[in-house]
Order: sequence, then C-alpha cells, then structure tokens
Amino acid sequence: MHEFQVNKHDFTKTRLAENNDLTTETALSDNEVIVRVDSFALTANNITYAVLGEKLGYWQFFPASDNADNTWGIIPVWGFATVMSSHSNDIAVGEKLFGYFPPTSLVKMTATQVSSQRFFDGSAHRAALPPGYNVYRRVLAEPGYNENYDKQRMLLFPLYITSFCLWDYLQSQHWFDAEQVIIISASSKTSIGLAYGIDDSEPAPNLIGMTSARNSEFVKELGVYKQVLNYGDISELNPTLKTVIVDMAGNAEQLKAIEQHMGKNLTYCLQVGLTHWDAASFTSPFTHTDSEMFFAPGHIQKRITQWGAKEFERQSMSFMAKSMQRSASWLAFTTIDGIEQMTGVYADVCNGVLAPEKGIIVKP
Repeated sequence: MHEFQVNKHDFTKTRLAENNDLTTETALSDNEVIVRVDSFALTANNITYAVLGEKLGYWQFFPASDNADNTWGIIPVWGFATVMSSHSNDIAVGEKLFGYFPPTSLVKMTATQVSSQRFFDGSAHRAALPPGYNVYRRVLAEPGYNENYDKQRMLLFPLYITSFCLWDYLQSQHWFDAEQVIIISASSKTSIGLAYGIDDSEPAPNLIGMTSARNSEFVKELGVYKQVLNYGDISELNPTLKTVIVDMAGNAEQLKAIEQHMGKNLTYCLQVGLTHWDAASFTSPFTHTDSEMFFAPGHIQKRITQWGAKEFERQSMSFMAKSMQRSASWLAFTTIDGIEQMTGVYADVCNGVLAPEKGIIVKP
C-alpha cells in the first residue's frame, strides 16, 4: 500500500511511499485491530497539522515508513474506516469507525477503554498525545446515525468543533470586552462555523471578515459579516472600537499592521490557524496586545472536566448541527479516487488556492 508523506521541512514536497509491512493477515496481539481507511477529508486544517507537527506532536500519531533520516511525516486526516481484522473481544470485523487516520489504506490500532459507542487507541506511541485525537466512534451504534451525512461529518466535524470551542471561549470571556470581532481568513470553514455561532448570539459584537480579493464575494454572500474587507484594506477598520482578533491565517505582518492601525483598542488576539503558513511566526507579532495560541483539544478537555462528557457533547453537537445545516447551501464536494491522485489537490490546499466552497473527500 502507499502512504502519502509530506516533507517536514518543506510542506509543498510530497511523496508516495510503499509500505507492505501491514496487511489484513498481519498477526495481532491482544486488543489490536487492523482497519481499512475508506474515506477522509482534506482541508487547510491538515496543513496546520504539518506546520505545528513538531511543536504540538502531530507527526507522532502515524510514524512514516522508509524514513531513516526522519525527513518525512504523515499528516493525520479525519475520516471513516472499516475493521478488517481484530484480536479484541469487543471490536468485531466489519465495524465502521469515525476518527483520526493516516492518508493510506491500512492502519493498526490498540482498542482500549472500549464502550458501546467508542474506544481509544492505546498504542504506546500515542499515549502522551491529546485524547481527543485518540478516540474512535463506533458509528453504527450511534442513535440516529445516517451514512448520508458521512461527507459532511469528516469534512466539517474537526473544523466546526474548533468553531464551537472558539465561540464558547469568546462568550466565557465576555468577548474580551470587544465591540467588534475581526476574523482573519474569513472564508475558511472554521471561520465560517465561528461566524455562524456569533451571528446566532445575542448580544454579540459586530463581526468583521478579512479575506483575499478572490474570496471576497463568497464571504459577503454568507450574510453573516457586517463588513467584509480584503487583506490590504486595514485602513477601513474602525479604530475607535474595542476589537478582538480571531486569526486563522497566521500572517505575522498582517497582525502587526492591524495592531498599528487599531492602537490600544485592539484588546486581544486568538491565534488559531495557519492558512498563510508561509508567513507565520511562532513568536507574538504584537507590541502591546495580549494574545494566545488557541488549542481546541485543551479547551475540550477543560469543558469535559467542568461540564461532564455528556453535556459537552450535547452543546457541541447542537452547535455543529446548526452550522452544518447552514453550510449545505454553499458546500460542494469533490471526490478524489486513490491516494495516488491526491498530490495535485494537496498542492492546491497547501497553496491556498482551493475555492472556499469546495470540500475534498479522498477515497484511498
């Protein structure tokens, strides 16, 4: 089988590596399962995993084969898989799973903490990684599961769960006393999910979207932003209003320019994504503005501790269901058949030229 691998030092470089060490006939230890990856989504979020691969441990989830010099890594993706062989008393062959997978055909996992609707991969190399990425949903046991929504789920779930966390955090902080929220990279799907949440909130600050010229019309047609500006139109921002930034782009120079324009009325910045990964900086670009790198898995664990898992699931799923429903009017799926055909569309995602309404689904 092929693994889609990315150069850790230049994310635009990829390769297909042959890995025949794992087959459906591979001998298994207790509680191990082998699953076939059936389909997964590819978004700018996956590029963020690459950019933060060393810093946040994303390269550790699925170690790359044929990689003696540690140059290559595997970017995790969200999708569906089928259990092909099992040495677990609780997980049957044929089960359908939703979760975090490598862009390849087969993967081996260790099923631990098994319940009727989920289990965790307890593989040793994943033990120290965020638990939210190690959970696998046994979807056929979920009440009301409908496979017709699989594409929406694998594309939007990992994005809109981050949107929910951002929305929840901003509300809990009383919007950082802001009168307006600027979302940078407003056409990204995580931005759109957050914008839907703010649009549904009452009261809430004014919502400003900043985007590229080519995506400006799309963002305006969403109907959720009071003002839509191109990246170069910083002078059109109202500097008299207290402002918080939610930054999905990671462009340090853009953030510096906004701070210079807004002065002390820029009260806070949440740095979330890296759609402009080639202009990113891991140090704060600000002179006086407080900021933080927002990490959704950390917020999820905090809320589960405070609310309990069931209440977190109830609130987050309600938010995501509403956001997914609103997205149906513009979202258009494109299916890629075969890992071998993934290179071109990966380049489009990596270079930020994929149309914002497109949703890429890959079937290995």
